[in-house]
Amino acid sequence: MITPSPEQRDFIRSYPEGELPVMYQRWEKLLFLHWEMDPEVIQSTLPSGLYVDNYEGKAYVGIVPFYMRGIRPRGFPAIPYLSNFLECNVRTYVHDENGVPGVWFYSLEANRWIACKVGRAAFHLPYFWAAMKSVEGEKIRYSLRRRQAGIDKVSYSYRLGSDLQVSEIGSLEFFLLERYLLYAYEPKDGKIITCRVHHDPYRFCMQERTGWSSMPCSWNGLSLLSDDAVHACLADSVSVDVFAPKPHRC
Repeated sequence: MITPSPEQRDFIRSYPEGELPVMYQRWEKLLFLHWEMDPEVIQSTLPSGLYVDNYEGKAYVGIVPFYMRGIRPRGFPAIPYLSNFLECNVRTYVHDENGVPGVWFYSLEANRWIACKVGRAAFHLPYFWAAMKSVEGEKIRYSLRRRQAGIDKVSYSYRLGSDLQVSEIGSLEFFLLERYLLYAYEPKDGKIITCRVHHDPYRFCMQERTGWSSMPCSWNGLSLLSDDAVHACLADSVSVDVFAPKPHRC
């Protein structure tokens, strides 16, 4: 098993050669909240063939609420209602046996039922239909609740500043934000699939690290080591090319 090299982490950001996107999206106002978690615990949640990725020996789980905008398949226009919705994912960071880094999603909440159906069917991602709302003013006020008995609502309040920066290769921000490959599990065949995305590097500003709810992690059975986030930042919008899912090749 090979751990990712700096060159591999940089290369995965390149545009896939000889491929055309199957879908276009725009991700807006992404709040990245991260907590440390025991690497062995994370490893126990992953399918065979994937390994927990770490930064200086530490592993992370993240909660990322954001806006999905202008979603459309290649060759088709966006449809105002269906193409725009809220999404919040719970994630961790992984690599395969060859050191190819990516992201693993524990859950993806969305407030469009059809988006959840398509995400599960086409990309084998664990989407959940949720009640979600966002109000913008001096701050963004974002709330969500999975449509399931016993699940409480969680809320986030944050502000996009003007002091935006781009992460440097080798930094913690680069490790947490710059992920251009997702891994997913196809239960019918019991195989891992991959999906590439491409966008410009994130431009982000830091947020206070206290006062953030980690409740969506608990919805997925994840118990955190700390109540406070160890890293919090807000990224500006990016236009995203999404490529076709493929079976993972060792």
